[in-house]
Amino acid sequence: MQEVNVARQSVDTQKRSSELGRRLWKNKWIYVMLLPGILYFIVFKYIPMYGLIISFQNYKPFQGITGSEWVGLEHFRRLFTEPDFLNILSNTLILFGMNLLFYFPIPIILALMLNEVRSNGFKKIFQTIVYLPHFMSWVIIVSITFVMLTMDGGIINDILVNFGFEKVNFLLAPEWFRPVYILQVIWREAGWGTIIYLAAIASIDPQLYEAARMDGAGRMRQVWHITLPAIRSVIVVLLILKIGAVLELGFEHVYLLLNSMNREVAEIIDTYVYTAGLKQGQFSYSSAIGLFKSVIGLVLVMIVNRIAKKMGEEGVY
Repeated sequence: MQEVNVARQSVDTQKRSSELGRRLWKNKWIYVMLLPGILYFIVFKYIPMYGLIISFQNYKPFQGITGSEWVGLEHFRRLFTEPDFLNILSNTLILFGMNLLFYFPIPIILALMLNEVRSNGFKKIFQTIVYLPHFMSWVIIVSITFVMLTMDGGIINDILVNFGFEKVNFLLAPEWFRPVYILQVIWREAGWGTIIYLAAIASIDPQLYEAARMDGAGRMRQVWHITLPAIRSVIVVLLILKIGAVLELGFEHVYLLLNSMNREVAEIIDTYVYTAGLKQGQFSYSSAIGLFKSVIGLVLVMIVNRIAKKMGEEGVY
């Protein structure tokens, strides 16, 4: 009897293997298209995880990972007891909160407005204009902002003076750092962020709108009762991914705006890692900070995803 069961299991395994082989061959070009993305994540995301070992070592480049001294959680204890840690963390969370509150809804609103435009020519021109800043580097964006906001010939300060106001030091005043930062984010990324939402809106069945019009629903009611519910799952997924990047604001943008006058409100975890890791050569300490950021992001994604599923949404996984 046992031999019969073993034979049956062997036959089932062979059937599953052959079925899997047929499916792989049938969809071979899809897997070929996936290959570059898979290789990207393997080479740049998974293989570098080996380097996280140095977070628990007093890493010395000339000794290597295998020869460096193990120090356990010493670098994490140092991070949490660092005098500036709470200030840096609060700056990071405040900027993230501003991103979530002011930037995140803008692409949704912009996509809804573009969807209501009936002139295809105007729609394409407008899309091109709002997409364009995304292809500029943060260096160019910050440089344009500098030219506009500088006290020495900046157009914004010239307008203020013409209206009888005093010049404002937008670039050095700590209270202006966060407004300037979030306006730059909206300017550069809002148009590009509409692409996913426009694609989701394009997949909505036009018959739903026709039925709503026949029932006397105006455009606002169609948006509220058809468009928004149809793209709600996309909004939830992007919101979960956004929250997962709570400590990942990006180094380049903030670093370009950072100076000695606004450092108290502008120093974030990414710029702190750059200072500690590259400028001061504290590789283990900066790696520990990076691991801390990744763990926080992963935990938040899991929590928010669970909440979304309990509320009836699909979530990320």
